[in-house]
Amino acid sequence: MTHTKRLNHNFFEDAQAILVAPLIFAFAVMLFREAGLLTGGTVGIAFLAHYLSGWSIGSLLIAINLPFYGLALRAMGKAFTIKTFLAVGLLALYTELLPGLIQVQGLNRLFAAVMGGFLAGISLLMLIRHKASLGGLGILVIHLQNTRGWRAGKLQMAADCIILLAAIFIRDPLSVGLSIVGALALNLVIAVNHKAGRYMGT
Repeated sequence: MTHTKRLNHNFFEDAQAILVAPLIFAFAVMLFREAGLLTGGTVGIAFLAHYLSGWSIGSLLIAINLPFYGLALRAMGKAFTIKTFLAVGLLALYTELLPGLIQVQGLNRLFAAVMGGFLAGISLLMLIRHKASLGGLGILVIHLQNTRGWRAGKLQMAADCIILLAAIFIRDPLSVGLSIVGALALNLVIAVNHKAGRYMGT
């Protein structure tokens, strides 16, 4: 039986992931926002606050994630925390810049839900493989898995369900239903492409 040597990502490989993955997720955010939808996780909380207050999603992402960096430092280490901090900051920046660079017209809402979910999943997959995240709830569920033994996947799914159910009070049923479709598309990408032991880069 042959063993393949595991290779760590170098600085430039990590850097491109931190630069590119948030841009891909920001495009997903733009599709969701243009279609009046939302997603799960910390970005979903930012969407809920955005629809309620009208505040920018970028500034909300920064504010919501602030309490989680201390936890990330204790639970995941310095490198993970720095990469996550940069990824969240870039996501906030890209989210505010993209509407000025791209004008979307005639957007099909179902397409926006599915394509947005796929793009968000690809973005998160890139960050996972480079030991980073988009902060917030992702950090919390990993911490609870490490300290309490609770399954991170199930915790994340439960949190996403709560966020999407909360949207019923501020969005119409069709928008909530399409948002659920987007969340399923996101999780499909992660479930199919992220298997422990398959990916040789660390």
